[in-house]
Parts: sequence; structure tokens; C-alpha cells
Amino acid sequence: MPFTAQDLAAVWLTFKLASLTTVVLLLLATPLAWWLARTPSRWRAPVGAVVALPLVLPPTVLGFYLLVSLGPNGWGGQLTQALGLGLLPFSFGGLLLGSVIYSLPFAVQPLQHAFEAIGSRPMEVAATLRARPLDAFFSVALPLARPGFVTAAILSFAHTVGEFGVVLMIGGNIPGQTRVVSTQIYGHVEAMEYAQAHWLAGGMVLFSFTVLLGLALLNRRNGRVLA
Repeated sequence: MPFTAQDLAAVWLTFKLASLTTVVLLLLATPLAWWLARTPSRWRAPVGAVVALPLVLPPTVLGFYLLVSLGPNGWGGQLTQALGLGLLPFSFGGLLLGSVIYSLPFAVQPLQHAFEAIGSRPMEVAATLRARPLDAFFSVALPLARPGFVTAAILSFAHTVGEFGVVLMIGGNIPGQTRVVSTQIYGHVEAMEYAQAHWLAGGMVLFSFTVLLGLALLNRRNGRVLA
């Protein structure tokens, strides 16, 4: 059998982590992307830069600061302990938090571009029809931005699947709890189990290629519809 029981457990945990991360990111990124797309505030550029930081920061740097801040002496760790949540490092909850932060720009930026592409005209028309801003957002903006949501969801899921540095720093490599596909491959290589590493790594390559091909076909179809 090409996959061991631990490999399959890592695949399932990766799927669970990527799915939850995608859901949380879409909930958080939607209002943030809408604000970035429409606000004239001078805080737009700094907030946009903070959102984009994971694109340029080494994952280990982000993971290190998350580990320190969520540890027993960090402000985040003290807060979670005061709330009765315990410490998040080396737990699935910490893994989820790290994944959400690390994949944030992959959800926010496609949504921001989709909202910017809509422009202000549809919302102005909705306002003339006496639609409240919230009603116009849900009935006009969200349907028009649907391709952006699809892209954000796909990129967020795929990026979470491919994480390594952040998950290793904040989650460690605990079987059944924080061991995902990327850290499982790392463990196989450390143990010189190259055959098992090949199966998992090959699966990652195939998955990544499928995602990129799907996005390219989706963007091509959307371009034809808009034309």
C-alpha cells in the first residue's frame, strides 16, 4: 500500500485544516476586502500592507512570532488562558489560527479586486431604488463578485494545504493533532523513507497543478462572459 495509516491521517487533518481555514477566511476577508475596495481612508494603505505581509515574510518568521505571542508569557497566551482556552501552540486551534493569518492575503486580495471591478455604479442604482446599503451589498455586490469568491476560496484552500514553515513552528509535528501532509513528508525524508515521501509529494504536485489549471480555465471563462 503506497500510503500508511499515518499518511492518511495527515491527509485527513490537512483537508480538515484547509476547509476550516477557507470558511473562516471568507467570513473575515469579505468585510475587510469591501472596506479596502471602497474606503477613502488614509488607513487603507497601511491596512493593505499588513494584510499582504504574509506574502513577503518568511513563514518561519510569522510562525516564530505567533509562537512567542501565544506562548505562556505572550499577551495572546495570557489572554487565551484567562478566557479558559488554554495555550494554542502545538494544538489544532493554534494551527488553524496560524493558517488563517498566513493565508489571509490569498482571500482578501481576490475579493478586493472583485469588489473594485464592480465599481460604484451598481450600488448607486440600488440606492436609487431605496435599497439599504446592507441589502444592496447582499443582493448586488456579492452576486457580482462571485468569481472573486471562487478564486479566494480555491487559493485559500490550496495555500493552506501547501503550508510548512508556519504549521511546523506553531503546531509542531504531533501525529493525529498537528501533523499535516507537508510535515509528514518532512518526517519521511528525515527517516530516509523516500518511497513514502514520493507518494505524498507527487500527490501535492498533482493537486497544485490541478488547482492552477482550474483557476486558469475559470478566469478564461469569466473573461469570455464579461466580454
